[in-house]
Amino acid sequence: MTETLASANPSWKMIYLAKRNPQLAATEFEQAWREHSALGKQCRNVQDKVLGVAQCTSVLSMGIANTLSGIHTQADGVNLLQIRDLQVASDIWHDPETQAIMKPDELRVFDRYVREFTLVAQEDVLVNVPSGQSVLVGFISELPTDATTNFRMALADFSNWNFGQRLVINKVQADRPAGYNYDAIVEWWFEDTHQMLQRLNQEAVQLQLQNAMGHLCNLNQSVFMATQVTHRRP
Repeated sequence: MTETLASANPSWKMIYLAKRNPQLAATEFEQAWREHSALGKQCRNVQDKVLGVAQCTSVLSMGIANTLSGIHTQADGVNLLQIRDLQVASDIWHDPETQAIMKPDELRVFDRYVREFTLVAQEDVLVNVPSGQSVLVGFISELPTDATTNFRMALADFSNWNFGQRLVINKVQADRPAGYNYDAIVEWWFEDTHQMLQRLNQEAVQLQLQNAMGHLCNLNQSVFMATQVTHRRP
């Protein structure tokens, strides 16, 4: 396993747990979301502030049979937005181009404005290898601050779950939207959706993690999204 060392310049993300506009069919969400993202090309003020995007659509919203147990069914996607620094997470909501171009389109795609389901987090890469095409994202609830180090160790020890592929823990910052009170967001990457489904469909995700980290957080109140990357840049 390859671990990164603590950086003097931490990496930051804005992470969405998105629900589609209910007027959209589940299978229409992926394309609508991609169209919305394309509008960002017109926002020149933020192009140097957003370093990378991975739009990860729920496999359930893609029409893939629900053979999984313990996977959240009330959301349609997760966006992993790499940003230049922490200040971007505040500035982006006040940018005139973003307000004029992106915001008017948000309610066409999502059930609420993007700011209302976005979490800001500091990235900590535990296994630093290139990401695959599918990712299980865990929004972890009730992780006490004093348990973070032990939680990180438990994750590292459990990296064989996804064959030692890319593993990331994102520590969520304090200012969180109502209803999104998660303390950490974990990314377990897989080569593709087939591999992910094979690894996850034996029993509930929460039960598989219980022995490793159930004593450190509330897995029953945590949310797990099985997703496939449907749009990525660069």
